[in-house]
Amino acid sequence: MHPKTFFDEVIRIAQSIDVTGIENLARELAALRERGGRLFFLGVGGSAANCSHAVNDFRKLCGIEAYTPVDNVAELTARANDEGWETVFAAWLKTSKANKNDAVFVFSVGGGNLEKNVSANIVAGLKEAKQRGMKVFGIVGRDGGYTKRVGDCVVVVPTVEPSRVTPAARRISEHHRHEPARCHRRTAEDRDGRGHSPAS
Repeated sequence: MHPKTFFDEVIRIAQSIDVTGIENLARELAALRERGGRLFFLGVGGSAANCSHAVNDFRKLCGIEAYTPVDNVAELTARANDEGWETVFAAWLKTSKANKNDAVFVFSVGGGNLEKNVSANIVAGLKEAKQRGMKVFGIVGRDGGYTKRVGDCVVVVPTVEPSRVTPAARRISEHHRHEPARCHRRTAEDRDGRGHSPAS
């Protein structure tokens, strides 16, 4: 039965996830909020939709100033048309005057690979981010690609069934958006004596 196979794979993925990496990522996000940095999400295809969702969650639930270029369709398509698809994220970071207080967060199945011409725009965006002294976070699949190689804190979703890599990456990204950063927010509020966080 497919449902049983599917949930068996979910369990195998959950058991294989680097939970220390997730905790470290949550701490980095809490530190970003503490210093007043901005969070820029990069992703293409289905991951672009994850970026839009993440911007909402991190702004509304976590109080982090977050943006993604994929929400600005006019600028994204204008840059793609005039300057080339591979430039869209790097140029956006330049115009946003991103700096060392900020961070980039990548959602990607493969993490980008110039040699294979996969997500060259993510690779270019990360190169720009590193030049600006930004931290690089990510939730990626497969071997993590360029994002894993240059990232400061990147969680790689284990592959248990290659034909379903993208749904697996989406499940863990959704969990990460909704839980760790909110958990750290609750901890901070408890220290402040408020002990309350907005209902999701």
